[in-house]
Amino acid sequence: MRKLEDKSVRTLIRLGRVSLAVTLPAEMRTELGWREGQKVVVKRVKGGVLVKDWKK
Repeated sequence: MRKLEDKSVRTLIRLGRVSLAVTLPAEMRTELGWREGQKVVVKRVKGGVLVKDWKK
């Protein structure tokens, strides 16, 4: 069990040879309304990355 303040700390995991992934807490996924297979847009921004829902 993680301490409450450590819940936002995540580890990058390797998918295949060159891709990396990070897992999100289930509570965050529920709050965002995301589901498996959903398309998202990933942008690089100053100081990190931005992940948001893909709009057609």
